[in-house]
Amino acid sequence: MGHRGTGKSTAVRALAELLPPIRKVKGCLYGCDPDNAAEHCSECAARLNGRARLPVQLGPVPVVDLPLGATEDRVCGTLDIERALTRGEKAFEPGLLARANRGFLYIDEVNLLEHYLVDLLLDVAASGRNIVEREGISVSHPARFVLVGSGNPEEGELRPQLLDRFGLHCRITTIQDIEARVEIVKRRERFERDPAAFRQEWEPEQDELRARIGRARRLVRDVTVSDELLVRIAELCLRLGVDGHRGELTILRAAKAQAALEGRRDVAPADLRRVAVMALRHRLRRDPLTEIDAGARIEKALDRIVDRNGAAA
Repeated sequence: MGHRGTGKSTAVRALAELLPPIRKVKGCLYGCDPDNAAEHCSECAARLNGRARLPVQLGPVPVVDLPLGATEDRVCGTLDIERALTRGEKAFEPGLLARANRGFLYIDEVNLLEHYLVDLLLDVAASGRNIVEREGISVSHPARFVLVGSGNPEEGELRPQLLDRFGLHCRITTIQDIEARVEIVKRRERFERDPAAFRQEWEPEQDELRARIGRARRLVRDVTVSDELLVRIAELCLRLGVDGHRGELTILRAAKAQAALEGRRDVAPADLRRVAVMALRHRLRRDPLTEIDAGARIEKALDRIVDRNGAAA
């Protein structure tokens, strides 16, 4: 969330080229994981029956835009009208949720999303499957995705039940440093003049970051968190009055990811400080009588638990 024109949408859409490719079942409409039979769609399950393995191909991680004006049929899928009219067959035409499986579903101006779509997304995100029953069709397919939204809070707040389902909350503000602003303008101008040359210029850094993410993915399952640090995380959430346990779980996962990205197998107190504000900012109860920013409240509580150098206080 943040000021308009600060590159929020650009950053999200850049994920498609930044993330390492993933293994998919060849020819599958939902991009099923060949190594996870429990999450296969009905077509892949039928193809696997009696076979040792399914054909595999590498493909990009999907990053799918969900337009604000999208209909329920466009999001969930519906009857394939063309096949129904030309062949007289009832067939399913997958929607955006099918394309987003094992990837990212991005909603620009998410705070303006229609209420019925919010409810629909919450149902699918909770179960990991999209169920469509209409016009004589009954289809269930995997729909596990990372939900990413962006918006300007001046245009309205998110519904609380949707806001709570986002793991991390980043606040974006307009850069005040003149040199940085000039550099942004120069890079944008170079890109518009010759996009191919601009991409080639930054490809080595893209490759390096892509490789780091790949290594972190392989390492993150082996990252451990000490009981002492778990106590600190729980203490932080208690001090701030965070409802439920999603705060602790999100901090834990984000801190492990941060450690893996830096090539470490143990979560350090510094990792807690790096991720705590993003994980808790949107979970704090709002007090209309205080002018203290939520991030400042979290930093103040962190200072009592983890010192500025990252060691346990």
